[in-house]
Amino acid sequence: MTGPAVVIVATLIGAAWGFASDRIAARWPVHEDGANRAIDWRTPLVAIVGAASGALLVERFGGNAGQFALMGVFVLALIVLFATDLDQRLLPDVITYPLVALALVAFALGIGPFVHDPTELGFAAAAAVGMPLFLYLLSIPFGAGAIGLGDLKLLVSVGLLGGPLRLLLGLIGGALFGALAIVVLIALRRITLRSYVPYGPFLIVGAMWALLSLADT
Repeated sequence: MTGPAVVIVATLIGAAWGFASDRIAARWPVHEDGANRAIDWRTPLVAIVGAASGALLVERFGGNAGQFALMGVFVLALIVLFATDLDQRLLPDVITYPLVALALVAFALGIGPFVHDPTELGFAAAAAVGMPLFLYLLSIPFGAGAIGLGDLKLLVSVGLLGGPLRLLLGLIGGALFGALAIVVLIALRRITLRSYVPYGPFLIVGAMWALLSLADT
């Protein structure tokens, strides 16, 4: 059982990493206009996501060093991706591709917390390819940009690491988080029904919820 003090420390570290990720995203990848974004509303939002992720990570995996290290790396990367997508509507390949490799290495080393045998890996691989492909085909009538290729690449790693159920529930959770946020933003008159809202941040929050919060089935 992880003690409250450890959870508090993990929360603070997560918040600090969220802040750092926002500052990274403000500079990298290099913006087209060469500008470095100042601290704004995105900064505390990424810090909050980082804090929540740190607490959930240590609560869920703090008792297993191998799984904690694996999921820690995955979550750190997800927070950076969350920040870059908020800032530039971009999920860089230099992060999404290694996450796919990390999921496969975790299985090979036997430290993956969700996919344990070749049969489960086969189902996970089928879902990791099939669900993103289905979303891509579904988005075609809505035109280019309806869903980003970076989103699809991220889904592959989530599927390989978490398996079909967590991938599906992460997608559903991301859609619900997104719908709620859009309703609130419209009510506050920050956006309109015609405004473009990137899906990546909601997808990442849904993935983290599925990987860090859902009980084993």
